[in-house]
Amino acid sequence: MYTFIKEYMEKKADYFNKVSAYIFRHPETRFEEYKSAAFLAAECEKQGFKVERNVANISTAFKATFGSGKPVIAFLGEYDALPGLSQTPNLSKKEQVEESPDFGHGCGHNLLGTGAFAAACATKAYLEENNLEGTVVFYGCPGEEGGSGKTFMVRDGAFEGVDVALTWHPSPGNSIMSRPTLANYQVSFRFKGVAAHAANSPHLGRSALDAVELMNVGVNYLREHIIQDARVHYAVTDTGGFSPAVVQPKAEVLYLIRAPKNNQVEGIYKRICKIAEGAALMTETEVEIEFIKACSNYVPNRSLEKILHKNLVEVGAGVPSAEENAYAKQIWDTFSSDEQQFFTDIMDGFGYVGDGSEFEGKYLNDSISDYVASEEIFYGSTDVADVSWVLPTAQLTAATSTLGTPLHTWQMTAQGLSDFAHRGMRRAASAMALTGIDLLTSPEKLARVKEEHAQFEKQNPYNPPIPKDVSPSTLGGKRIY
Repeated sequence: MYTFIKEYMEKKADYFNKVSAYIFRHPETRFEEYKSAAFLAAECEKQGFKVERNVANISTAFKATFGSGKPVIAFLGEYDALPGLSQTPNLSKKEQVEESPDFGHGCGHNLLGTGAFAAACATKAYLEENNLEGTVVFYGCPGEEGGSGKTFMVRDGAFEGVDVALTWHPSPGNSIMSRPTLANYQVSFRFKGVAAHAANSPHLGRSALDAVELMNVGVNYLREHIIQDARVHYAVTDTGGFSPAVVQPKAEVLYLIRAPKNNQVEGIYKRICKIAEGAALMTETEVEIEFIKACSNYVPNRSLEKILHKNLVEVGAGVPSAEENAYAKQIWDTFSSDEQQFFTDIMDGFGYVGDGSEFEGKYLNDSISDYVASEEIFYGSTDVADVSWVLPTAQLTAATSTLGTPLHTWQMTAQGLSDFAHRGMRRAASAMALTGIDLLTSPEKLARVKEEHAQFEKQNPYNPPIPKDVSPSTLGGKRIY
């Protein structure tokens, strides 16, 4: 099995690198990944998958299926980019790509989507080679960045009938992403006031911008009275205008509310809504509250993680070349001293176990971390979490960037087409494919994985955090995510 997957990945390396490069060079933001989704769906068809488009009524979501019968093993791919992160690849200085929108793959989703696709293709090839029964599904999942595409898909039943889901994420590390994540809500608060001349008739105006500022002050006071693990972030996305001589008649602020559990987020959200209503009362303005998206907290499946880790160890980390180390040193030198000092913090969030001593004098990861089933919270969020609530799910991370590289940065984008990144992508694909084959060929392993999830489900019924009447929201020309 291992030899088959190894040879398959070596044979198809150039092909998957080209798929990754296409997505990288066509960066598109949430729910507007028209070129990337169409390209990947077409490549799935070329590889012999049957493709269903417009999954969950999302135009850039699709489902590619091969095989028949049980079990059904899913691989989750993403391909959305981020605003503000256009970057020429393979440079060690910040340089935007000319004649392109200011979008870039600063979270490595060109690698993520392609790696999951490669895993699905390799698993399919093994089924064909050995004439095995079972179903392989590749899900094209849009809008992870600020959109929670998978949460919409779960809410609308896109994963019904699937037995297990596998996915991964690019990072500087090689490990199992074993930690629970934060649930979140993203909500917009739009205030409407009355314009007036700020000098000769200020008494006739009602400032929507004042309302936004008062709301933000109120929420800042709330921070003292919420649980320690909660996070509340905001961005003023519309100040109402550019003239201080005008009482601003409109203003908008976008909030992202996080906490370890869905009900904790809901409680904080309700309190923030009261603060917004209070700010509107104080300023005699009106407030419109728009619920944009949400995602749940991630639920690890330890039985599945152990299988995935075993296969990641079998695949191995590989050895970086001298040229790759030299480039990584150049990237490393762009980090601040604080970033260099605390580089293991980034890897810890992705499941790394250790104190970083094995990386002394190194700039690239050349080892596989031990596996520890950690209950420590990872202070980030992912829409993979909602999939984990409805079926057994596991994630790994594979090293694709210089040690210490933060996500959502130009440095991450710059490294997105390197040979090192593409080897990490294929490493992840190989480990996921081997795990999928394990589950397809071992009813005992699959039964343990499913039983663990069944025990969780008995006590934790899933309630979609996104209301039924909320639809996926694009950036709409705004630089928000």
